[in-house]
Amino acid sequence: YQRRVHGEKKKTTSGMSGTAQQTTTNITLKGSTAIVTEFFGYSINSILFQRGIYPADSFMPVQKYGMRLLVTKDPEMKAYLDGVLSQLSEWLLHGHVQKLVLVVASVDTNEILERWCFDIEKEQQGPPGGAPVQKSEREIHGEIAAILRQITASVSFLPLLEGPCSFDLLVYANAATPTPSQWEESDPKYITNSAEVRLRSFTTRVHKVNASVCYKRDM
Repeated sequence: YQRRVHGEKKKTTSGMSGTAQQTTTNITLKGSTAIVTEFFGYSINSILFQRGIYPADSFMPVQKYGMRLLVTKDPEMKAYLDGVLSQLSEWLLHGHVQKLVLVVASVDTNEILERWCFDIEKEQQGPPGGAPVQKSEREIHGEIAAILRQITASVSFLPLLEGPCSFDLLVYANAATPTPSQWEESDPKYITNSAEVRLRSFTTRVHKVNASVCYKRDM
């Protein structure tokens, strides 16, 4: 089952000197959910900026994962994404989500042009209060940063998006998952004549996220 909410087109560490030390962190299901949800927030913002879905001047720079990222400064869009991520976090915590997909479509033709897919695997079973696993925050952040760098580099291999575009967020959830009123059932929004590029993955050892992007081939 796919749940979706709409995003509409608007009108318009630095390094440290000395000896680095790997500090292992205890990661619970709740902590892993927070890490994955935060990653999705930065990934969505990065895709919207890099693919030109919104004007460049509607984003502002922030430092995260040891790199410079761009996030929306539009209050309406920020509130929208915060709401989506809050619901996604709740579903993740209870094991209801298998995949998040960001779909880019042409405003003029409604044709699906890109599908950014983030498959979610549960690596450790157990209740929210179960025993934690261990992995260094530095290692997790390094894996996340590698994916975000690939999103930034996507302009080098993805076709140019011509004309105004909109985006949808699809969440693949269990059939029995309650659907809030602002969400609706959706078809998968597959791309006709598509090509796929596999991106990197990261794991907290509780959740694993595999990233990829499908795009419409040039005819």
